[in-house]
Amino acid sequence: MNSYLEKVLNETKNKNCNEPEFLQAVNEVLSSIKPLVEKHPEYEKIALLERMVEPERIISFRVPWVNDKGEVIVNRGYRVQFSSLIGPYKGGLRFDKSVNQSIMKFLAFEQIFKNALTGLPIGGGKGGSDFDPKEKSDNEIMRFCQSFMTELQRHIGQDVDVPAGDIGVGAREIGYLFGQYKRIKDAYEGGVLTGKGLSYGGSLARKEATGYGLIYFMREMLKANGNQSIEDKTVTISGAGNVAIYACEKAQQFGAKVVAMSDSQGCIYDKDGINLDTIKQIKEVKRGRIKEYLEYHPNAEYLQRENEDSPIWTIKTDIALPCATQNELTLNSAKKLINNGVIAIGEGANMPTTQEAFELFINNNILFAPAKAANAGGVATSAIEMSQNSMRYYMTFEEVDKKLETIMTNIFNSCKKYAEEYKLGNNYAAGANLAAFDKLAEAMKAQGIV
Repeated sequence: MNSYLEKVLNETKNKNCNEPEFLQAVNEVLSSIKPLVEKHPEYEKIALLERMVEPERIISFRVPWVNDKGEVIVNRGYRVQFSSLIGPYKGGLRFDKSVNQSIMKFLAFEQIFKNALTGLPIGGGKGGSDFDPKEKSDNEIMRFCQSFMTELQRHIGQDVDVPAGDIGVGAREIGYLFGQYKRIKDAYEGGVLTGKGLSYGGSLARKEATGYGLIYFMREMLKANGNQSIEDKTVTISGAGNVAIYACEKAQQFGAKVVAMSDSQGCIYDKDGINLDTIKQIKEVKRGRIKEYLEYHPNAEYLQRENEDSPIWTIKTDIALPCATQNELTLNSAKKLINNGVIAIGEGANMPTTQEAFELFINNNILFAPAKAANAGGVATSAIEMSQNSMRYYMTFEEVDKKLETIMTNIFNSCKKYAEEYKLGNNYAAGANLAAFDKLAEAMKAQGIV
């Protein structure tokens, strides 16, 4: 590794030694941008990398709320405003018991590069809480969201920081958050949150966007490597949330056979093809467990999760789409996928593949669609929602979907261009990092030492 890169990485490790997810994300980026750093020795003189890996601001706050039993509960809230180089901070809110500062920082750092790849004027941020919305009543969710927003509203705005949803934060939560923001500010500031309901400023195709975008990227990647097609390919998708559901929908529209989906407890394998209407009923309406799929389709199989490795990765497939959470696809699972003949991996979640698994895929010439590029469709469509709010205008589903498809095609072409320019073959993860970093570095140089 270049001496400057090594110095910055070591300094970052020393400053953030208890934040493994954040260090993993920084290492993944710094280890792939060597060609650009060596091409620009002036970066070291202006401490460009040191500033790029340090958040502009981290906000941490308590969130007290009252449950249905009248008990007072205290959670911790976060907002990491990492970079406003090319636009207002933009990134989701995650409500999950796993949330901590390391996870928030890694997500915000990834978001900077992801947002730069879209070509849209949005910076990078992320936030959330260790609040677990599972098995909470609507009233408990509402009280928590109102308390969370009472503090968060001090730090956000449509030209400052624009949160959206993420794990545990869907249309219901965004509605409660927006209502409390509007009440406190006494103004309708539609662009302050994205992922809103259609009745109060949301965008058509937003909920589908991340999953659809993943498949658009996968289509372009396959096409560029042997003119392959998604049609008739077997696909497995981890997760059963928003990203997984709409990745499944678009893959099926393109003629793929999706045979497995999962949640944190196990996975469903349906050799005849997943019935997506059933998954939507279980997950979007009933908010149940994926095991309930057997009640509708008794010929399917349920594989219980026994350890950190999801059983979904033991199923023979052409394309694997990890769409659940970070570091879910381990080295052990990667070996099983390769032995079963997988040809392509598409990251729908944020950093779902461990570094060891990623390296194994690349070394075995498995096509790999990296999260910061392949799942950028969600934030791209959030930016389109912001534009519609500014114009007081609604686009049709077809208009938004067409823009999304164009953006994802352009993102793939950028990854491909940089990978080829620096003789990295089809390593699109490195291409994505180089393309995004180049844009961010130029903006940082132009704006001075700030």
